[in-house]
Amino acid sequence: MPVSSANNTQHFDTIIIGAGAAGLMAASKIGQSGLSVLLLDHASKIGEKIRIAGGGFCNFTNTHIDGFDASSYYVSENPKFVRYALSNYTAEDFISLVKKYQIPFTEKHRGQLFCDRVQKASSKDIIEMLLKECQLGQVNLKKETTVEAITKTASHFSINSSLGCFTCNHLIIATGGLAIPKIGATDFGYQVAKQFGHTIIPTRPALVALHFDFWEQEGFTELAGISLPVEISTNFSKKPKDRITFDEDLLFRHKGLSGPGVLQISSYWVPGKTITINFAPKVDIQTALITLKTEVKYHLERAISELVPAIPKRFIQFWLNRAPFCEYLATPLPEIPHKILEQLGSSLNAWTISPNGTDGHKTAEATRGGVNTKELNTKTMESKLTENLYFIGEVVDIVGWLGGYNFQWAWGSAVCAANAIQEKDPHLSK
Repeated sequence: MPVSSANNTQHFDTIIIGAGAAGLMAASKIGQSGLSVLLLDHASKIGEKIRIAGGGFCNFTNTHIDGFDASSYYVSENPKFVRYALSNYTAEDFISLVKKYQIPFTEKHRGQLFCDRVQKASSKDIIEMLLKECQLGQVNLKKETTVEAITKTASHFSINSSLGCFTCNHLIIATGGLAIPKIGATDFGYQVAKQFGHTIIPTRPALVALHFDFWEQEGFTELAGISLPVEISTNFSKKPKDRITFDEDLLFRHKGLSGPGVLQISSYWVPGKTITINFAPKVDIQTALITLKTEVKYHLERAISELVPAIPKRFIQFWLNRAPFCEYLATPLPEIPHKILEQLGSSLNAWTISPNGTDGHKTAEATRGGVNTKELNTKTMESKLTENLYFIGEVVDIVGWLGGYNFQWAWGSAVCAANAIQEKDPHLSK
């Protein structure tokens, strides 16, 4: 239980700022160990990012994380920082918690686990589960609370807030990144980190749609709504083995490109660099067209449609109406010069384009950059610069792939901090 001093300041073993995924998990674990916990959040609704995740069905983890080094699924100046947290608290551990609360779930794609809409489960069930876990730990949760100042003495932290002053032995910052400010995202966590001497890896939107300056001028708005499977790659390295590639769906929009493939590559894309899209990953179109040229008298539209059935007809028609292909729309395949077929194949198998920006933080699903991991203990999330100060979740320079990886980082990093605080407390029996 919290302790009140003569000046009516309440003291807690641990104060956590930020009641999102990481904050709720840390609070529940620490509270259930017998320590007093105060969980503060400036929002009126708790866990909004959990609520909207996965279209309201919360992609809460990914089973591909378990069993090996999962750092390849994360973007950071130091991606291997995630290894201990993700092996210490696994996807299976969180799944066990979900099963304990009898929340139905399903695997949709490549290890991605969602609440099962068929059985009427949703993101709200995950939020309720975490809140119940906090209740079991008698966590003192305060919403709509603004933190005005944080100071530290030799023995404790003092938190001045809109509800008054609180003190604690341990302080956890779980305030997230800059993604989706309309549900409360701010740079508060970065400001706290800077206050205590930490460096911030420059932030930018991640898992976000891309824009292109030629889009309207060249009529690509006509393709809005078309979705198709592609292979999408970065081009920031001249060595093919160092390029990042995803086999995912792509979605054409009025303003540019989105869909899982684009969201994934956006976390790696470097402004000023190009990306390459292969609309027919399993077909060498150039070679296939030249071979087909000796066998049939098709026109180009039929030839492409039969070679790559996954490409929508509307897309093929648009592509072939662009120069120089438009000059050969009515020309039988055998009469089309090799050079044109080679150019068409190259444009469909390796369309290289340069994004000029993104949708920004307003629609990004995560934030790249954050508190420098070199200044944190990989096993405890504790600051190497300030004793008993911890940073967990998205505020750290860790962003995962689309598909439950960011939630698992939130759970794993939270448990690391919770375990470390329990280990330090002399009042708990070991």
